[in-house]
Parts: sequence; structure tokens; C-alpha cells
Amino acid sequence: MSTPLWQPDHARIEQAKLTQFARQHNFEVSDYQSLWQWSVDHCDAFWSSLWDFCDVVGSKGQEVMLSSAAMTDTKWFPAARLNYAENLLKGARTLPSDQSALVFWGEDKVKRQLNALELHAAVSQCQQLLQAKGVQQGDRVAAFLPNSIDAIIAMLATSSLGAIWCSASPDFGADGVLDRFGQIEPKVLLCSDGYYYGGKWLDCRDKNRAVAAALPSLTASFCIDYHARDECAFRTELAQFPVKEIEFAQLPFDHPLFIMFSSGTTGKPKCIVHGAGGTLLQHLKEHQLHSDIHPGDRLFYFTTCGWMMWNWLASGLASGATIVLYDGNPFAGRKQVLFDLAEQNQVTHFGTSAKFIEACNKTQLKPKETHDLSRLRAVFSTGSPLAPESFRYVYEHIKRDLHLASISGGTDIISCFALGNPTQAVWLGELQCLGLGMAVNAFDHEGQPTKGKGDLVCTKPFPSMPVGFWNDDGGQRYHNAYFATYDNIWCHGDFVELTDHEGQTHPGMIIHGRSDAVLNPGGVRIGTAEIYRQVEKIPEVAESIVVGQDWQNDVRVVLFVKLQDDTELTTELQHKIKQLIRDKATPRHVPAKILTVTDIPRTKSGKIVELAVRDVVHGREVSNLNSLANPEALAYFKNRFELTT
Repeated sequence: MSTPLWQPDHARIEQAKLTQFARQHNFEVSDYQSLWQWSVDHCDAFWSSLWDFCDVVGSKGQEVMLSSAAMTDTKWFPAARLNYAENLLKGARTLPSDQSALVFWGEDKVKRQLNALELHAAVSQCQQLLQAKGVQQGDRVAAFLPNSIDAIIAMLATSSLGAIWCSASPDFGADGVLDRFGQIEPKVLLCSDGYYYGGKWLDCRDKNRAVAAALPSLTASFCIDYHARDECAFRTELAQFPVKEIEFAQLPFDHPLFIMFSSGTTGKPKCIVHGAGGTLLQHLKEHQLHSDIHPGDRLFYFTTCGWMMWNWLASGLASGATIVLYDGNPFAGRKQVLFDLAEQNQVTHFGTSAKFIEACNKTQLKPKETHDLSRLRAVFSTGSPLAPESFRYVYEHIKRDLHLASISGGTDIISCFALGNPTQAVWLGELQCLGLGMAVNAFDHEGQPTKGKGDLVCTKPFPSMPVGFWNDDGGQRYHNAYFATYDNIWCHGDFVELTDHEGQTHPGMIIHGRSDAVLNPGGVRIGTAEIYRQVEKIPEVAESIVVGQDWQNDVRVVLFVKLQDDTELTTELQHKIKQLIRDKATPRHVPAKILTVTDIPRTKSGKIVELAVRDVVHGREVSNLNSLANPEALAYFKNRFELTT
């Protein structure tokens, strides 16, 4: 029988916020399944109790949930009034006076920090500046900014007014930014004069001017100095406003807070509108119950302002955590800058992507031997499935006594469907548990629950469902995105398997890839992650991407590999790859073709784009190339002679 990689000790379980919450409702913390079942069977009681447990600032009202026949028409906390920014700044004020609320590193070039009083003052001045430029409730403030303290300040000022925040990372091209901001007609645009990446200064001023000139809705645009110099025109203008108490607009629960942009490669990005109350409640739940964040903890996530994990990270202020920000190349500073940051800032919760952990393993980093990570209690991973080898790497080379939580959700829900559980064991290759209040299941192709592999679905409404899509009168695009597969059931687009172990009272989850990228040779559905898990064990392979090619009235599996330097795809290496896949998966998983490429295309948030590669392989046009960080990589997959035989 397999054994878990890690189990929390008694002290950790007793101190966990999840334990406190479970006992308040007369559940044994060891019986997570019963707690989860209650949370989805009595979701009104669960979300109301969570509001109280997390001490949300605002008026809750008497009614929690107005049910409807349609999931999309359910109304949460219909009489509630609250303000997202007020809750975050309230949390920041619980920090000790000598502890920073925000810490920022711009590679190894710029360092900055603010305590809670300084943060409050900066938000106050920024709020007044936005008001002076005519920003009101419902207006959009667009940010084309690095992951910096200024971005957090501006977001809080925007949401304090009831305006809507939307952001993109400065590594986007002008067309990519306009594909997003051009749809929502922002009133104010915030840009940075540049940023560092790989030790180089990248000037953004020409790009900023091009973006601003193409947005006729703007009444003001500002260029923020990355180095936070006082002579910056933006800071000079801010300084004209006195620091005073912030006026927090008290708004309905579903008042629009963020517009998030999908990163798909078909058509223009979807503009997904998320409400303030649902976002706040979900993030409080995930931070406090699933991540065990306590006041005074120090939360880091490697992200950009174009990924939902930035919003998730910012919400950590509401739980009284110091937020640690990093902008730049994650492998700067002898490839160890993120572990330097974790050590020097005594990070307790370290978040990153599965690809980063895989790359650390490939480059043989051993932070357990080089860094003092004594305060680190948890590592989070998302963005793509975390391979079993990466699970082992974390425990062998980062820290042994560590809660490793592979989590999964998305921009669509600005939160997660499956998460960590700080009171339960971690099993190799698995997400620990289904999120509280989330009625998650796996459906087969006939729309029935399955204990095998199936579509990730959610069968009941939850507060962080989108308010809707921008400019989607009638909600047809929203419906088509999530409810077209199964009637009135959210279908997320992931291909998953629910798991159980002897002595485990609740299911975990294995993600086998995206449903729309599932391979189907001989009519058998195969998740792409099942192949990646094996290929990533091959030291000669740096990265890979697998697609299904239509071939002779069937589908054949084609694997593209980017090899390590000075490595060739020999017959022996091809045999090694195929044999490992055959032995560890099944003969159906073995690729019919293995081809080399120089680069693999990915989105700005680091996700590989299997659908775009599949389109190129079949000679179809790929739209929305601006969503890709490296669209030129698609050329390596075009017109490959090897795929004609």
C-alpha cells in the first residue's frame, strides 16, 4: 500500500484554522468529507458562517441565498453591503507596527516596503487622485503595470470607490493590451516607465503612448516610475492630496470588482466580471481554511498582474498577512532569487507554478542545503498539473516538513475548485481535497458521475461565479463558456479523476489535462498530463507538448520535445521515451511521432497552448496571437514533413 509523502503533526492540526472552523460546527477535523458534504448540502449556512468566522467588514443582511432554477441566476447575500478594499486594509492594520504590509523586490535591482499606515496613506491619496479625474462607481481603471506595490495601491484605491479594476502585465505587446482594455473602455490608464527582466531594463514608454492613444475613453493616463523616485510626475501629483481617512463605498455583494481576461487563443479574450463579495469570501476561505494563513504570516506568490493569482495574492491582506511581491525573471540571481527572497523575508507560504518547480528540479537546485527556510510552512503550485517527480523534489530538496498544496481553479472563478488541506496527508501527484462550498464532481461523457476520468463539473452555484461577461447582453457567451456541455451544470474544461486512499475520508483529485485537449486515439480518452508526467522524468528533455493529429480516420498522438542543450533526438532516446510511457502509462499513451522543436509556445501566465499547436499542425489559423508570450514559437510546428507520413 502506498504511503503519503507528508502528514501534519498533532500541533499543526490543533492550531489550524480549519480545525477551529470544523469544531465550531461539531465536525471532527479528521472527517473532512462530512464537513465538505455539509458545506455543499447547506451552502447558505456554510457561506454565512464563513462570513462570521473570517470577520468580514460589512452588513451581511438576513438572507444568504436567493435560489433560482438556473445556476447563473442565484443571488448571494442580496441585502449585504461591503467594500473589498476596506476588508483588505482592515486586515493590514492587524499587523504589528514593525512588520511590513507589502514587500517588493524587482529582481535584485529594486527593493521597497510599506507598513500598514504607509499603505493606508498611499491609498488615501490615490483615491483622491482618481476622484479628481472623474472616476466613479462602475468606471474602469486599467493598469498596464508590473507586479509592484503601486499596482496594489491603485487597485485598493479603485475598489474603495466602487470602480472596476483590470490589469495586464507590461510584457504584453500593445495589440494584446488593446484586445483587452479596448473592450471595456477604461476612464484611467496606469502604466510603468519600464521594468527589469533578466537584469535588463525594458523601457515601456513608447508602448504606453501607443496604448493610450488607442483608448478614446480615457480622461487621464499616468506613467509610474518603477524606482519610486519622488520627482516622478505621478508621485508629484499624488503628493498634492492630504492624507485623510478613506471613504469606502458600501456596495452590493455582487458589485463588479475585477474584470479578468481569458488567455485563450481563439477570438478576443473574454472579459470576465467578478463581484466584490464573492471574490472576498472565496479568497478568505482559501487563505484561512485551506492554506492556514494566520495574522502575521508572510505570503508570496510568483505571478504577474495579468494572472488571477495576483488578485488572489493581494486578498491575503484581508487575513492579516504580509504580501511579498516579486517582479522579473524567477531565475535571476544565480537562479536562486526566489529562494533568496523567501529566506530574507521569512516567507511562510510560498506560491509558484508547476513549471517553476519542474525547472528547479531540472537545474538541480537544492534550496534545503543553501537557504534557511525554517519559517516556511507551505508551498502552493498551480497553473498546470504538478507532476509526481515535482512532488518528490519539493520534499527532497526544498523542505521535508512542509504542506505542499497543488491547487486548481482558474480565472473563470477567480479561485479554486480543488485545494490543499493543512490537516490531512499529501499524496504523490494529487490535489488534496475539493474546496469547501464547491459541489465538485467528475462526469463521464453521458453526464453521469464517474469514479474514473471525466469532466470537472460543479453542480451547485457558488459565490465567486462570474457576475457575467462584459458586453454580453443576454448572457449567451457566459452560458456557452460553462453551461453548454451539461444543462445547468458548470463544466470547467478540465479532465480529472477523483481519488481515495485507505483511511482517507475524502476524495483527492488528479488532473489529466484540459478536456478540450484530451487525446482520443482509438476512441479512448487520454489526458495530456498523463504523458507529461512520464516525459518530465527524462533528463534529456527540457520541455514537451503533446497533441492529437487527425490521421487515417482516427487520431494519433504526436509528442514535440525541446531538448536540453547539446542533446540530440537519437533513435535510442526516442525508444527510451516511448518505453517509459508504455511501462508507466499504457501502450495507447505512446506517441506515434516524436519531433524536436526549439521552443514551445505558452501564454503570458506560462501555460502551454496545446490547442494552438493542434491548429497549426492541422493548417488552421490561430487567432489572438497576442495572448502568447512567444507566438514566434508556433513556426516550429508548421508544415512539418514528418507529420505527412
